[in-house]
Amino acid sequence: MKVEESLLANVKMAPRDAILGLTELYVADPHPKKVNLGVGVYYDDQGKVPLLECVRKADEALTAAGVARPYLAMDGFPDYVRQVQSLLFGPGHPAVAAGRVTTVQAVGGTGGLKVGADFIKRFAPEAAVYLSDPTYDNHRPLFEEAGFRIETYPYYDPRTRGIRFTEMLACMRGIPKGSVVLLHACCHNPTGVDIRGEQWDEVMKIVAERRLLPFLDFAYQGFGDGVEEDAQVARRFAQALPAALVAMSFSKSFSLYGERVGALFVVAADSGEAAKVLSNLKRMIRTNYSNPPSHGARIVAAVLASPELRALWVKEVIGMRDRVRSMRRELVERLKKRIPEDFSFILQQRGIFSYSGLSREQMVAMRERYAVYGIESGRICVAALNSRNLDYVADSIAATIKLSTDELAKPRAAA
Repeated sequence: MKVEESLLANVKMAPRDAILGLTELYVADPHPKKVNLGVGVYYDDQGKVPLLECVRKADEALTAAGVARPYLAMDGFPDYVRQVQSLLFGPGHPAVAAGRVTTVQAVGGTGGLKVGADFIKRFAPEAAVYLSDPTYDNHRPLFEEAGFRIETYPYYDPRTRGIRFTEMLACMRGIPKGSVVLLHACCHNPTGVDIRGEQWDEVMKIVAERRLLPFLDFAYQGFGDGVEEDAQVARRFAQALPAALVAMSFSKSFSLYGERVGALFVVAADSGEAAKVLSNLKRMIRTNYSNPPSHGARIVAAVLASPELRALWVKEVIGMRDRVRSMRRELVERLKKRIPEDFSFILQQRGIFSYSGLSREQMVAMRERYAVYGIESGRICVAALNSRNLDYVADSIAATIKLSTDELAKPRAAA
């Protein structure tokens, strides 16, 4: 009997994910001192993902209440939708008061980006998406899979360790009208270098003049300047422009990674337009995952609705932010004692990531020789540092920097 070729015979092996694939290598590594600085997760000083006290209390109350878990509406748990919209835009925001803001629960921040991308593609199929250079590793494939042509705008300057702001503005002035510009609201991933203060005014002015569609990725609320302070960028865009999108994640700020709690906000020109947007987002959600998960959303809604739990949450976010800042200072101090190179630029970066300045070859060598895992772009997760691994990481960075070009290619030293 003749065996015909499988219908899946032409499927090729997909490339390893730059971040999750690195974690797979880390897990399989037997090195006793291995450190994973690749994945974007906040860890406490014990190297553990924390269970926030506000989350524990809300979870216990929900469990005690014996709440059933039916399907949610397509756009999510209503209390959650109201609470996160209020959290992002604050009380009395003009766009919210005018009914211009549509909010849907999303499956994490990535889910918000994906639903937003599919929505834009349906109604602006010819639009290109402009990403910062560099950007979060999942941005390009996510928008490419949605069918977009991807372009970039200048962002990080490895020479000054800052933003190529003049070049960025010049590029934006030449972007075709109707294009999508993806912006990081705070704690830029992967560099930790943010657009700040009056710079946002210039960006918004060009976005308005060129009739560009801004899409804000907001995954680290509270890890920049503070919960309220970090939300100001989204609030300003919503007030100044007739259209904008914001994808929001609560993975880091609530330490609810596995619950996949996120949201997508679409700011429209008026309430009538917003109603049309919502109807289409519901349709897209229905044909994708039908409705979002409930438990994590109920926890976030309960915390935000309770003055006591909300105050506790803000306190815990500040604690996480301050620990990351402390790790930045400690890393810089330890490197200063080991090598002449100046790493003080790390102190100016914000959020859980740092663009370390190490080359691809140095990152690979550090992984191969010392089992310190970071993204080959040079990005490291500062939140993965703690009092137990800090000296080893500083030693590894210093030793790697001292390697010659030939030495960079040598295999790992014995553990």
